[in-house]
Amino acid sequence: MSTVATDPRRWWALALLCGAFFMVILDASIVIVALPSIEADLGFSASGLQWVISAYALTFGGLLLLGGRSADLLGRRRMFMVGIVLFTLASLLCGLAWSPAALITARAIQGVGAAVMTPTALSILITIFEDGPDRNKALGIWGALGGIGATAGWLIGGPLTDGPGWEWVFFINIPIGLLALALCPVLLPESRGVGIRRSFDPLGAVSVTSALVLLVYALVEAPDAGWASAQTIGLFAGSAVLFALFAAIESRTKAPLVPLRIFRSRTLVGANAVMLIFSTVGFGMPFLLTLYAQQVLGFSALKFGMTSVVMPVAAAAGSIAGQAIVLRVGFRPVAAAGMVLMGLGCLFLTQVSVSGSYFGDIFVGLLLFGPGIGLAFVTSSIAALAGVAEEESGLASGLNNTAFQIGAALGVAVVSTVAVSRTEDFLAENGTGNTALALTEGFQAGFVACVVLAGIGLAASLLLLGQRRGAVTETLEPSPAYPGD
Repeated sequence: MSTVATDPRRWWALALLCGAFFMVILDASIVIVALPSIEADLGFSASGLQWVISAYALTFGGLLLLGGRSADLLGRRRMFMVGIVLFTLASLLCGLAWSPAALITARAIQGVGAAVMTPTALSILITIFEDGPDRNKALGIWGALGGIGATAGWLIGGPLTDGPGWEWVFFINIPIGLLALALCPVLLPESRGVGIRRSFDPLGAVSVTSALVLLVYALVEAPDAGWASAQTIGLFAGSAVLFALFAAIESRTKAPLVPLRIFRSRTLVGANAVMLIFSTVGFGMPFLLTLYAQQVLGFSALKFGMTSVVMPVAAAAGSIAGQAIVLRVGFRPVAAAGMVLMGLGCLFLTQVSVSGSYFGDIFVGLLLFGPGIGLAFVTSSIAALAGVAEEESGLASGLNNTAFQIGAALGVAVVSTVAVSRTEDFLAENGTGNTALALTEGFQAGFVACVVLAGIGLAASLLLLGQRRGAVTETLEPSPAYPGD
């Protein structure tokens, strides 16, 4: 056993890594509560508002694999610190944004920092905890904090938005980032992938990121341009071509971001598919709910954040329960249970009304949805990394987080498109006399889309996560030509 693996400081190092991960995940959700204030302050359009989420998620997801590769090649601690610097500076720029374009640009830069920091942190975790009970425990803590961070933003974002202002949902990252940067040389060992070529795949990163941007842009603009318009068809076709180009690049380059051999692991493929779909619902539903509560029911950001504390509490309970039982009963039943609970929560929310109330229209949905988040997130996180060898850690962690972020961007784009389309159709049919009713019709349709997505997630959990209990040590077969892929 390595001396690093037995170093008692590894648990302090875990605290630092989890704290950075919590900050990144929190930043993806904390902004949701502030969206109505940002929309009013900076003059966002209804369809353009979703880019505050998507700009971050797309650069985050699209560059995660390159971030993981950079960590393995250039040094994990070094790249972790680079990511912290980028993320912290971008957070400052977000808080100082003076226009929609400025905020979206800063969010995209923030996503780049997160794309470097997150897979690097998980790679370091894998290197300081050898495969076995301690690593499983560490991964469980990591997954639990991720599930909590994805929902705690509601509780933290409300007081910040109604207090010092929405800018502080970004400024809060600055002292945390500076503290983490100071602790890195003290707590984290430096490490690199063993026996890997010093080679990158920038064409792969650019092609997949561009494909995702075109896909999301097509979804967002389709209601105005028309689903059968030349613009929409051209954007979807362009996205498909870029995805095909990405696959061709990965099959031919000597140092691909995504070696095709990795898809031999059924557990890893299933875990990432479930993570992708989980994230579409996990971000799509909150995006709609905060707009409904503040724009239709008239909640302040503070009231919405404080009254919605049931969701992060329930998510924490689900995360803890998932961590405790997933390695005993297997991935499939826990992930499926999580998807069912998320779907039931969204189904309840399809009944929201113009004259609704928190306990009548929102509370039960959150109570069901919260534990589902915890169960699904922890399960897919552990499944994606169970048994992964150290030299594969950057790649595996990058894939898992890529699925999470791409799902976030797609989910927000899909539910936003459905909601805006339904609202516009209602106004066209009934006139503009009742905006609140039109908005509610749109939100109801968006929640229906979330139910459908949760159903797809349930099917993926049952069909793809077929590993039996106790079989959690599947290891990816390294490629003889490039063992660091």
